[in-house]
Amino acid sequence: MLSKNQRKQILQLSKKKYRLSSGLFVAEGEKVVNELITSGWPYHMLFGVEEGFHPEAELVRPEEMKSITHFKSPSPVLGVFSLPEEQNILAESITIAVDGVSDPGNLGTILRLCDWFGLSELICSQTTVDCFNPKTIQASMGSIVRVRCHYVENLGATLSTFQKPIYGASAKGDSIYATSLPDKASFVFGSESHGISNSVTGYLEGELSIPEFRKGSSKAESLNVATANAIFLSELFRSKPPIQK
Repeated sequence: MLSKNQRKQILQLSKKKYRLSSGLFVAEGEKVVNELITSGWPYHMLFGVEEGFHPEAELVRPEEMKSITHFKSPSPVLGVFSLPEEQNILAESITIAVDGVSDPGNLGTILRLCDWFGLSELICSQTTVDCFNPKTIQASMGSIVRVRCHYVENLGATLSTFQKPIYGASAKGDSIYATSLPDKASFVFGSESHGISNSVTGYLEGELSIPEFRKGSSKAESLNVATANAIFLSELFRSKPPIQK
């Protein structure tokens, strides 16, 4: 049976300050939780509404699971895992960075995209939502296991230490389809409402855009930041041979 202390702790982990103070985060969903377990990620508590999920999982009633979920509809499994220790930045050939992305679902999708295209890290400004937010973990669909987030104080200065050009994604930039993209570069994506911050723009070598093809005054105002990220990554890797399975 789920204790009151367990319920309180799990619900508190929706807030970043409690995740940092406890060193824990919550993951929900069979795929995500199983990915974390299979990767060897340390866990503190596991819960399931059915037997057979995991030998160390505590069996709870559906109504108990509903009382600890961070979503409208509870998953059949939930796990509480340890936050990872800070790791060094790899500075791969292609670096994706996000500046002020506040929606956890968007960040989780960007993590999933980085994973799909073989990138192992994502560089984040301090104004970007926490990657261990339950909604980010959920949206990453397990990619948090393979793509580490690095939060840095000065995003522009950090990217400049990689000694490769830095480009910003902007609606007013040069068309990504008409630009010769380097094999080694960093690409920064800002928030949909505020764009890339002024503290980062001074480090940019140029700005790139995804051109719109609809004519007239009635058209989409902008692209979702995760969608823009997908288009950029697809273009960046278009000429690279896929990994043989």
